[in-house]
Amino acid sequence: MAGHRQSKKRRYIAWGAVGVVVAAGAGIAAQTSMAATSWPAQKTFTGRAFDTCTAPSLSAMKAWHTGYYGAVAVYVGGKNRGCAQPNLTASWVKSVNSLGWKLIPIYVGAQPPCQTGSSPEKLSAATAASLGAKDAADAVAKASALRMKAGSPIYLDMEAYDIKNKACNDAVLTYVRSFTKTLRAKTYRAGYYGFTSSSAKAVATAADKKDLPGNLWYALYDKKDTTTADWPWGAGQFTPHSRGHQYLVNSKETRGGVTLTVDRNSWDAPVAIIG
Repeated sequence: MAGHRQSKKRRYIAWGAVGVVVAAGAGIAAQTSMAATSWPAQKTFTGRAFDTCTAPSLSAMKAWHTGYYGAVAVYVGGKNRGCAQPNLTASWVKSVNSLGWKLIPIYVGAQPPCQTGSSPEKLSAATAASLGAKDAADAVAKASALRMKAGSPIYLDMEAYDIKNKACNDAVLTYVRSFTKTLRAKTYRAGYYGFTSSSAKAVATAADKKDLPGNLWYALYDKKDTTTADWPWGAGQFTPHSRGHQYLVNSKETRGGVTLTVDRNSWDAPVAIIG
């Protein structure tokens, strides 16, 4: 998905049957600063999901509704979002949801100051907190405009960077905490996408867990459709129903006569509440 999030010039090269939907409050305990009694019940999907740079057409989504995938990730916004989204409208969301698809909103936020390459929006130590709040507010506005209601998750995309660079890593975590706190204040669940060797590792292994996302979508390209067998951190982390695993990228597949190039994901985590 690294190649899907950003344009070719800014790419970062880094390392079951369709499931059921569970309407429950699972995962809330993992997210600090949340008053569980005031939150909408979490909608969880467990099964296979895919993502691709541009949201496919409605006709393609109809063709791909074969039972292999049950959820699709869509890029709702962010200055670093790499592709135009002509299909991603409130009408498309409503129609795709009515077909039975579950939607995973992802927001391509500010990227680390020490990250290789260029991005339209980069954070710094000085701007991390304010940018995190600003981007989260924008993410909620974008998701809401697409009929993704309060209680939905928004997954913050953080591409690979040198987490051994302490100043850089501290700035990133400040940004992530601010983004997360703002989402929760607006009653949206916080999720995070990153690499097991860098950005996801920074969140999973942070000594201070306060205000970090409660749902982790980890990129580990081992071609294993699982969220447990290859989980690299503590077994009790990001449970229950709080993990996604991107296990294969740039997979050219034909379903229902329509060919798309997608990334494959194993999913057991929140999905959008559509209304």
